[in-house]
Amino acid sequence: MPKLYRLLTEEDTSAFCHKVSEALSKGWDLYGDPTYAFDGINNVMRCGQAVTKEVDAEYTPDMKLGQQ
Repeated sequence: MPKLYRLLTEEDTSAFCHKVSEALSKGWDLYGDPTYAFDGINNVMRCGQAVTKEVDAEYTPDMKLGQQ
């Protein structure tokens, strides 16, 4: 079964937690530790979390990963 990978990113607000929670509710699994970095251009902190998911479809580069 193919495994898909996504990196979720967002400003350090509740929107990031909601984005990760939505992915988990759709069957994605956390992959590694979250990351946290300062975005000097926009003067905000940003969060990132990798997620993976096994799917019953052949991978193609034009897949909409968020819809899997």
